[in-house]
Amino acid sequence: MAAKLSDVAKEAGCSVTTVSRVINNHGYLSQKTKDKVFAAMRKLNYQPNSVARSLQGKRMNLVGLIFPGIINPFFAELVQNIEEELFKKGYKVIMCNAGRDKEKEHEYLRMLQANQVDGIIAGAHNLGIEEYKQLGLPIVSFDRKLSDNVPIVSCDNYQGIKLAMHDLIQAGCKKIYFLGNEHKKGNPTDERLDAYLDEVKKHDLKPHIRSVAFSDSSNIKNMQIHDMLVENHPDGVVCTDDLTAILVLQEAKKLGIKVPKELKVIGFDGTKLIQTYHSELTTIAQPIHDIATLLVDLLLKRIAHPDEELKQMNYTLPVKLIKSETTAYKNDGD
Repeated sequence: MAAKLSDVAKEAGCSVTTVSRVINNHGYLSQKTKDKVFAAMRKLNYQPNSVARSLQGKRMNLVGLIFPGIINPFFAELVQNIEEELFKKGYKVIMCNAGRDKEKEHEYLRMLQANQVDGIIAGAHNLGIEEYKQLGLPIVSFDRKLSDNVPIVSCDNYQGIKLAMHDLIQAGCKKIYFLGNEHKKGNPTDERLDAYLDEVKKHDLKPHIRSVAFSDSSNIKNMQIHDMLVENHPDGVVCTDDLTAILVLQEAKKLGIKVPKELKVIGFDGTKLIQTYHSELTTIAQPIHDIATLLVDLLLKRIAHPDEELKQMNYTLPVKLIKSETTAYKNDGD
């Protein structure tokens, strides 16, 4: 559980009133006393609850959302759905864009704890398990393993890439490249690479992997894509997100490579934005609304019953293939 004011007082060897005066910078106190209190706060990971002090015990009905960012249309749509679901249930959100900055994510966690949020939905990938364990708050994770007692919600990543590979192979592709992160971190998204490797082995194909991280800039991705298309001449590319797939289509167009006749491309995510503005892209669609609904339902159950043992820790939702022009079959693309 999160440390209380009385815990800090005990650790510092002073009264609760003294700790409160240090926190609020009220009245004269020696530097030695201040140092002892601040040292105790650091040791116990105690965060002054400024908002709760002002509201004098009123329920906050606040949930913290920690995600890599909302520039990516997938996270933008997911966060919007989460916010809408929470609002229906009487909760407001504090949105934290952690990016790929460990210190930023850590500072946001401290801020959420200080503002006494009721729970956290976490989807960033910077900090390890320990930082979240210390919070003493109900937490639900999206697509990331935080600890053995934090439930994870994700789509069926394995089945998604399996569907993508099946579509490319049916379309006649023999030299299929995987464009995604080859470094496994123990998260559900690792299954995308597992599925690719299993499928190429099953169909007696040679594996071809171009490692591209989600956090890589479009310039870095473009360099990788350009080299892949010029040097390796794939006839199929499976991407682990739609934005990377669109970069492949753009680079192929610059190089005069005909899609889908010479190159077939498939993405992953299937947001409303991509389906609207790039409807030509074949993609694996995640059930974004269902993911958001389940994340919220699980978190609210944890908030209402924090000590109740969960019977299930991993929740996997089905995906679907949205077939379009970029993976048209041989006779369709001629």
